[in-house]
Amino acid sequence: MRRAGRGSTGPGRRAALPQGDYYTAPATPAGNPDLVVVDFHGDDGRKGRFDCGTRPLPDWRPALAAAFAQRTGPDGGRRTLSSATSAWQSLGRLMRFLAKLPVPPARPEDLTSKHLDAFLDARAESAPTTVTTDLREIHSLFVLPGIAPLISPDAMDCLKRRLPDTRTKKKARPATSEKRPKIDTVGYSDGELARLMAALRADCARIRNRIATGEELLRRFQEAPQTLSEEQRAEGQQLAHMAVTGEVPSFPGPVDEALPERRAWAGQLFLTLDDLVPLLLLMAALAERNGETVKELPAHHRVLEEKAVEVRVVKRRRGPKRWFETVTWEIGPANRQLHTAGGVYLLLLQLAARSRQLCESELAVCVWRHGTRAGVQGREEHFAPFARSLQGVTLLMPRWAADRPRPLLADPRPGGERVPLQVTFNRLKTSMEVRRTKRMGGHLPSAAKSNTMAVLFRHYLSGDPVITEWAQEVLGEALVDAEQAALQAHQQALKAAGNTLKVVSGPVSPESLTAAGLDPETAEQAADGQLDTGWTACTDHDHHPATDAPCQVTFLDCFHCGNCLITRDHLPHLLGLLDALAARRRHLSVDDWWKRYGPAWAAIRRDILAKFTPAEVKQAAAAKATDDLLDLTENPWEL
Repeated sequence: MRRAGRGSTGPGRRAALPQGDYYTAPATPAGNPDLVVVDFHGDDGRKGRFDCGTRPLPDWRPALAAAFAQRTGPDGGRRTLSSATSAWQSLGRLMRFLAKLPVPPARPEDLTSKHLDAFLDARAESAPTTVTTDLREIHSLFVLPGIAPLISPDAMDCLKRRLPDTRTKKKARPATSEKRPKIDTVGYSDGELARLMAALRADCARIRNRIATGEELLRRFQEAPQTLSEEQRAEGQQLAHMAVTGEVPSFPGPVDEALPERRAWAGQLFLTLDDLVPLLLLMAALAERNGETVKELPAHHRVLEEKAVEVRVVKRRRGPKRWFETVTWEIGPANRQLHTAGGVYLLLLQLAARSRQLCESELAVCVWRHGTRAGVQGREEHFAPFARSLQGVTLLMPRWAADRPRPLLADPRPGGERVPLQVTFNRLKTSMEVRRTKRMGGHLPSAAKSNTMAVLFRHYLSGDPVITEWAQEVLGEALVDAEQAALQAHQQALKAAGNTLKVVSGPVSPESLTAAGLDPETAEQAADGQLDTGWTACTDHDHHPATDAPCQVTFLDCFHCGNCLITRDHLPHLLGLLDALAARRRHLSVDDWWKRYGPAWAAIRRDILAKFTPAEVKQAAAAKATDDLLDLTENPWEL
């Protein structure tokens, strides 16, 4: 029976129903004034219940419940359990403060600006870093229809005003206190990233081989136990019991001694908490996603022709109703499983399959944990660590990097000191964003994948030493290419108009100019300055080398003419012209500047200044004046 398009329903045909149980939304306080309990169902799949009946001032409760239901409802601004809990805590702080006043406002109508000012002063003194957040959250709640009609204009104006800057400087630590290590926020260098990726793949391969060994022993015990030794049969029997019940054997003695043995048994069939760090880091690196997305990977997926896998992932902080995105990851060949995002994702599903079945979770990441601290045992020791909260389990990344057989170290510092590599999701994400931007040639619209171009540049690329060094290399190469193109244009123009420039260094005199190849009369005129033009001198204005006619080109084209004469007396004017050309960069695009001024600039830098001594150039720089001829040489409307 067809389930999509025309013909999917009709007489005698049952309509296709969604999978799972039907969810009936509980009654909301907005529709029932007597109900003061808000049931929350977030976009991230997490649920919660907020009981306004626990708040002081009973006459406030119905209005608070109605407004909070709107704030956390489908069209509200708090659509995750963590953000809803934060808003709930801000509201609770206000209500507890109001209840402790000598004359508390018994109803929402009794709230005044004095009450809010007192709350602001109290929070600024006790918690100055969160007072602004509290007031903004209360304002966002009180402007909703559920409670806004009850708030007086005076109190509402107080909430709408600009809040003072309550940020305070951190107090200096005592000299005797231990200084916490600074957490880097920039990405890894090429060497650091290569070492990190190699370590992640090595540990993931070890985890894969460990569970594969346990699964192979279990298979042999179930299919051909007679081929096993007595010790292997006993171990296989225990693994078979674990596979069915999820119960990992316990051992007598102190927990510190029994726990490693329990973890070793569980690790033969299940992922453990220690396995999460390398698996999640490698998945985040290959998928080029942040840690939050990787923690919430779903188990549901679709394999496309055995070449790619399609997954619907969560991307937070993208605005209302834009939380989910369908991505496609390459699987690759079997021998490249740990080099593709699709291969690692399917491996993660395979390794966590037994724990996922036992805890009945829809998330990809499911593990076994020792249940003493959580007060659970047996089957309940299997759980999805990030189902209730993204902070459900602390990932000890520094300990993983330091406790490996070959600890991960950062690049040597200037003094040669080697320190442990700081491993975080943020640094890894930055590193992958930088590498993708480099692959795209720095084109931000193509490089922006899970963020906007502005976020990509501001939070990942800006200030990163790897991307800065690469950008400098690209810019340097581009400048070299532009300079070479300008120099080539100058040489071609000069070849058509006399082939060489006459550049005479040293003292300017008729004798020196005659020795340089000028006839005595022309040398005398040039030495007296009678042949000077804009920035140079012209030995024959009436006969251009290319046309044998009077010269009709601009003064900038003199630098590509065989009649051009440059002496030491012209250096101050040429240096002033270089400054004027540099100032034009602010008014023209890069392409326009090189097209208009590049050949003249290249001629001065390469063919003229290089033929004078450094002392002559330094002396001319001291006598350099501001150039005024460039504006007269060009038509103003062309700029």
